[in-house]
Amino acid sequence: MRVAVVGAGPTGLVLGTALARRGHTVTLVDRDPGPPDQHTWPRKGVMQFHHAHLFRSTAVAVARAEMPDAYDAWLALGAEPAYVDDALLGVRSTRETFERAVRSTAEAQAGLTIRRGHADEVLVVGGRAAGLHVDGEELPADVVVDASGRSGRATADLGERAGLGGACGIAYVDRVYRLRRDAEPGPMSTPMAYFSDHLGYLVLIFPHEHGLFSVILIRGSKDKQLTQLRETHVFDAACRAVPGLADWTDPERAVPVTSALTGGNLLNVYRSHRRPDGALLLPGLLFAGDSVCTTTPIFGRGVATSLLQVAELLRLLDDEPDVDAVAERYADWCDTTMQPWVVDHIEIDEGLARRWSGQDIDLEGRIPSDLVLEAAGQDPEIAAAVGPWASMTGLPASLDPVRERARAVYAGGWRPPYAPGPSRDELVALLGL
Repeated sequence: MRVAVVGAGPTGLVLGTALARRGHTVTLVDRDPGPPDQHTWPRKGVMQFHHAHLFRSTAVAVARAEMPDAYDAWLALGAEPAYVDDALLGVRSTRETFERAVRSTAEAQAGLTIRRGHADEVLVVGGRAAGLHVDGEELPADVVVDASGRSGRATADLGERAGLGGACGIAYVDRVYRLRRDAEPGPMSTPMAYFSDHLGYLVLIFPHEHGLFSVILIRGSKDKQLTQLRETHVFDAACRAVPGLADWTDPERAVPVTSALTGGNLLNVYRSHRRPDGALLLPGLLFAGDSVCTTTPIFGRGVATSLLQVAELLRLLDDEPDVDAVAERYADWCDTTMQPWVVDHIEIDEGLARRWSGQDIDLEGRIPSDLVLEAAGQDPEIAAAVGPWASMTGLPASLDPVRERARAVYAGGWRPPYAPGPSRDELVALLGL
């Protein structure tokens, strides 16, 4: 089978390599020329490439299963697995390091070609996808996969897709640092990250490899004063003002590697394979990665949801030779397995915005999953139930049996304490904004 894939990011690379290893002929189309040797990879047009990433165990498991040689190359480049009691929680790594390992492996794969170019549109013959138009030339294929991300345009003219979501109301700025030689890292909430919840903003720190770490300051997208965090001197001042963050970024402990990096418009969006009337958008066309679902980065689920889609699509193709039957089953799977994560993030972010605006937890509505997680510290039965949701081995519905117990915790008057440090208003005053 000839497969044309739009996009050579994590989704396209892992999917394309896995398909080639199954005997298919695969062409990945991407505008980026690939990483330069011994130099930073600019990866133009992919904003999130340069920002913080968390590689969850669910994503790592797919990469290891389909590209074990790429996983070994990733570790050789310095990626650091994180374990608790011999259980892999994930891998600490920049996205650049991950993509270097996966792309170099893919480039050496027989049956796979990475074609530099722009996928203009899907080639449609007889009412089904028959390839791509790439820079005005036809690229014939039996199946087309759109793995171009949330902003891809190659399939935009084919019509409306059913879905839900939109802007999430959250924005962020991050900056990459490197620990000085022999310096110890700062505090950690988990082996994979440091999380600090303040009244009006959040702080996240993701360690990477070789002492690198990313600091992320998250605010409401309508918070005009904290937009000034994009200015590096303001970001530095905020780091000094917030305990924990100040420990990590102490100049005697760490040095900045980048300027303050502004995140793009953050979305919680799900896009089905189907039109609003329930029919597939186009026979022979599949979607994977951010072209299916996009969530806010607070829980680091982006690469995980993408590679879970890759794993399911490969499983279906292994079981079913009829591509049209695969498309129907895969579309249904995405609707029932990916869409709930987007809905979960919408509920979390709406609740977060509510609390940032000074309102209390809505005890009449559904308790968001992050607040169920917080309540776990007050009720052992809740704590016993959060593992599948936290690890993404279970859907958000896995928390439904304990949501009422979480409601009871909050109805009793308990509220999650904010981390030590200034509130949003106090931080604005300290920064002179």
